[in-house]
Formats: sequence, C-alpha cells, structure tokens
Amino acid sequence: MEWIIVLVVVVALVLWVVGLYNKLVRFRNQVRNAWSQIDVQLKRRHDLIPNLVETAKGYMKHERETFEAITQARAAAMGAQGAAEAAKAESQLQGALSRFNLVVENYPELKANTNFLSLQEELTSTENKIGFARQFYNDQVMQFNNLIESVPTNIVAGMFQFTKSDFFEIEEPAERAVPKVSF
Repeated sequence: MEWIIVLVVVVALVLWVVGLYNKLVRFRNQVRNAWSQIDVQLKRRHDLIPNLVETAKGYMKHERETFEAITQARAAAMGAQGAAEAAKAESQLQGALSRFNLVVENYPELKANTNFLSLQEELTSTENKIGFARQFYNDQVMQFNNLIESVPTNIVAGMFQFTKSDFFEIEEPAERAVPKVSF
C-alpha cells in the first residue's frame, strides 16, 4: 500500500514537471515567433531602402554622405544577430533614415515624385508594422521571463537550462528624447 502512495506521488511529480516544461517550451516558441515577425518587417525595410535611395540619388547628387550612412547602417542592420544587436543596429539605421528625410525637405521636385512618394509611404507603413511587432515581441519576452523567474517554474527552467530573453530596446538616447515643437 505504501509503495502505491509513493508511486502516485512520483507520477504526479513527473506529470507536474512535464506540464511546466511544456509551458516553458510554448512560451519560448512564442518569443521566437514574435522575433521572426520583427525579422520579416526588418527585411521588408531593408529591401525598400535601396529603392528609396536610388530614386532620390538622381535628384540629390550632392548628398553622398547621407547615402553612404544609410547604406552602411543598412548593412550593419542586416548582419545583426539577436535582439540586442539588432536593436542597436536598427536604431542607427533609423537615425540615418531620419537624417535622409531631413535632406529630402530641400528637394521639392523629389518630394513631388510619385515613385519616391510611394516608396516613402511603404517605408512608413513598414515602420508602423515594425513598431507593433516590437511591442508584441517585448510582451512575449516579458511573459516568458516572468515564467522563468516565478516559483515553482524557475526550478524546472533551471533544470532544463531555459534562459531569459532580451527585450528589443532603444539604444540611442536621442530616440528617447521628447521632440521639441515650436511655432
């Protein structure tokens, strides 16, 4: 009779560990899926940028530094690995694109070009999608990290070497600053 009680307790414990393990795997996969959604949108952005730059080059022959900065930032962003490195590279790319948009203001004929306007609208749409994907990714990371750090799941997470995921955070202090608006 005692061995039956011990067997029931052992089976219940094993089932509990399996349940927690499966929950951890499910959350880890949700984080990976969320990251892949960001990756898809970043790829779309990286594909749009050369078309935007090529369209603008014909109008802006004297802005070589701006084009080079965008090209270098794009290459760094495409080669980034992991959330932390990608966040830093994407932040630099966003800065280069912001400088590009400021330069575009000096070229009214470019701003009127329908091909350029279409590309710019697609890029804006992609930026919005990236923002939503980042938010979703960070939500998934928070849930996963909470699960890993919570008792009793932290015991199972430690046994199977689940580690916390990195948030997709803004690295550039300038991007955190509140824009100054004056009339």
